[in-house]
Amino acid sequence: MTAARTDPDRPSATTPSGPADRRLPDGFRVVLDRRTRRLDGGAALLGGAPPRLVHLSARARALLPAPGRPLVVTGPTERSLARTLLDAGLAHPVPDAPAGITAAEVTVVVPVKDRPLDRLLAALAGTGVAGPVVVDDGSTDPAPLRRAVERAGGTVLRHATPRGPAAARNAGLAAATTPFVVFLDSDVVPEPGWLPPLLAHLADPAVGLVAPRIVAPDPERGGGLRGAVGRYEAVRSSLDLGPDPALIVPRSRVAYVPSAAMLVRVSAVGPVAFDPRMHVAEDVDLVLRLHAAGWEMRFEPVARVAHDHRTHPGEWLRRKAFYGTGAAPLARRHPGAVPPVILSPWTAAVCLLLLAQRRGATALAAVVTGVATERLSRKLPRLDHPRRGAALLTALGLSGALWQTASALTRHFWPVAALACLVSRRARRAVVAAALAEGLTDWWRHRDRDPRVRTGPLLHLLAHRLDDLAYGAGLWWGAVEHRTSAPLRPTGPGARR
Repeated sequence: MTAARTDPDRPSATTPSGPADRRLPDGFRVVLDRRTRRLDGGAALLGGAPPRLVHLSARARALLPAPGRPLVVTGPTERSLARTLLDAGLAHPVPDAPAGITAAEVTVVVPVKDRPLDRLLAALAGTGVAGPVVVDDGSTDPAPLRRAVERAGGTVLRHATPRGPAAARNAGLAAATTPFVVFLDSDVVPEPGWLPPLLAHLADPAVGLVAPRIVAPDPERGGGLRGAVGRYEAVRSSLDLGPDPALIVPRSRVAYVPSAAMLVRVSAVGPVAFDPRMHVAEDVDLVLRLHAAGWEMRFEPVARVAHDHRTHPGEWLRRKAFYGTGAAPLARRHPGAVPPVILSPWTAAVCLLLLAQRRGATALAAVVTGVATERLSRKLPRLDHPRRGAALLTALGLSGALWQTASALTRHFWPVAALACLVSRRARRAVVAAALAEGLTDWWRHRDRDPRVRTGPLLHLLAHRLDDLAYGAGLWWGAVEHRTSAPLRPTGPGARR
């Protein structure tokens, strides 16, 4: 008899099929995303995740509310329009809408190893959730933890030897008897009012996962905003996905959410939510499987959970490199889902022309852009001003492509870029320009993300470049370890949805 062999690049966790019911209930409210643009007086909407152009019928146009006002589901027509807007990422649910779901239907699952939970347990007290299920993943001294959890009305499950956070979460999920589970890491503390906005999204039966915003904690509560790394993480942590709500879609602005805090519908994730063989990026793997199964996922920044960011420079850089090692197994499990850049043929051509820095390259790039705009306008005959719409689309596409290229040079491909700089003056100019332009633009976009701190452009630029160097080093290490170039392969916009 031979033992069955398992493929580490195939998920061992399976996700049930998608939602059987996608009908929004009466009274459900949605509001257009602030980035959604109305074209031709509302005849078409541009935006979403990934960006798209959606044409509206005359009836749908009449139902579309004024900017900032919600669309309320009161019948089949409104229900259909709201569903279309939500599925395209053009609109988001109003997070204060009643879901008919109570906190008592939620179990909190916490994986922990050698860490006190006093602050987290205190934050959960009075929220009405079912007694927390804490999975002790091989702590050296389990007795204090058990006493603290039992005093809080919770249950402790123990792994005698560490099995990893994914296995610990699965154990807690198996012990839960409620239809919904919130996974919280041991280093987070939910802020007051965090749960109701998440529950509101579950009124949509197609939603299988909702995630809050992960923010830096207040210094008064023992959190760290001190030091250069602490200030940078407060505005640029990879766990903080920003102040805007979003549909969670691979290869979009919010392509993943961290398992540090997430609410799941148990019927959506199944009995084994996380692949226990993955010790990094298991949360991204879950998101990709839920998306492939047809479930919708939402990021709700009104709900906030504070996280103890790493602020010691050495620990911070090691953690960034650790995150990078997760790209290779993800790219092998989910081909095309986590590419370094997504470029159409014409945007790739323009970026290469600009990087070449040859005489006439800029003029040729302008010609390529003009041709792409004209060709696109012919595909928009339903617009009153197709060339205007096409120009807007190509401008958005080109700006995104330039940002991706600059970011990839200094993050995913920095080892190659560094080698090129040794032998080419043009490469040195291109890399320096990309590092400065992308870094300063990143500072401008994130400078006000946390009003409690201010990071100057030079500090942000330096920390951002170190962040990218560490992540890129981890990515290349993971690619070598897994013997694959998958996480380094660019792809086109139509390669995967």
